[in-house]
Formats: sequence, C-alpha cells, structure tokens
Amino acid sequence: MIELPVDLPAELVPLSWLIGVWEGSGVIDYKIGDDSVTHEFGQRVSFSQDGLPYLNYTSSTWLFPADEGDEPTALAAETGYWRLARPLGQGDPGPGLLPPQGSTRYSDAESVETLRNDAGGFDLEVGIVHPGGVSELYLGQVKGPRIDLVTDAVMRAAGAKEYAAATRLYGLVENHLLWAWDIAALGQDLRTHASARLAKVD
Repeated sequence: MIELPVDLPAELVPLSWLIGVWEGSGVIDYKIGDDSVTHEFGQRVSFSQDGLPYLNYTSSTWLFPADEGDEPTALAAETGYWRLARPLGQGDPGPGLLPPQGSTRYSDAESVETLRNDAGGFDLEVGIVHPGGVSELYLGQVKGPRIDLVTDAVMRAAGAKEYAAATRLYGLVENHLLWAWDIAALGQDLRTHASARLAKVD
C-alpha cells in the first residue's frame, strides 16, 4: 500500500508510487558488434520531493565481484528531475532564481486532472545527468503504475563516449520497481542494454 506524504504537491500524485529508496540487482546485456557485454550489478535508486512539483532522482550502481570475498566495483551514477509536462507560468519559480508570482494553477486534484492526455495518462518530462558528460531529456507518460520514456534530446561533452538515444520503461509489479533501459551507443542502433528489479527499502 502506498502512503502519500501529507505535503505532496498535487502534481506529484501520479508519480507518488515512485517516492522512496529502492535497492536491488539487475543485468547488463549489451551487444557491440560481434561482442556482448554481460554483467550483474547492484543498484540503489532514490525518488524524493521537497514541496515543489517535481521528483528528485538519484541512482548509483556497482558491479558485483567475480570472486567471492572481493569488494563491489562502483559503476555509474545518475541524477535528475521528473515532472508532469506542462507549460510553466507565473506561479512557478524561475528562470534562474526568480521567485513565483502568485500561486500555481495546478494546486489540487481537479486541476491536475486537466493535464491527463488522450491515452488516460499524464505526459512527463525527465532530465537525467551522467557524470561522464552526458545529459538526457526524456519525454513520455505515466499511466497508473507504468512509465514509458523516450529521449527527445541527448547532449554530450566533447570528451564523452558516443551515446545517441535511449528508451526507459518503469513499472510497479508486486511491490517491486522493475525497469528496462535500451540505448543506442558506441555506433550501435537502439537495443537492449540493462534491466533490474528493486525492492523498497525506505
């Protein structure tokens, strides 16, 4: 059963099942030419909110050691923000540090319902930043306990590895967070990359 925080902004209710800390394991399986990269990994994901209409997202992953008794190897990290896609108005902060002028239009369930799309879900914007010089903007939707995301833009620093596009799928299944991530990278077309099953730990 999902318990909503008492201070949860109305816009975050469609994403409320994500809130918390999740931990578990998964598998990397990515084919590059004739070679295949396959590893088991551990992951810790956090979705939190601080009273504004977006979720804070962080993820850290590590490779499980090949030999028993060895320490795990830190692998990758991500940070970002998840929010319902809608035009920002005077009641929203920004740009920069400019404060809001007045109240937001989406302060209750009735007004948030007006954002529902033709498929019965809510459109999403998700920004994710990687420390290796890659930033992704995903567009997609949340519909019940399922989220589908597709990159709309990928920015890479001059020294970043080649990474062109991605899709991500998240779902709540038997109280576990399951996800799958396909990528187009290192000269390959869009293909299976990694997936995991996470349990809520906090």
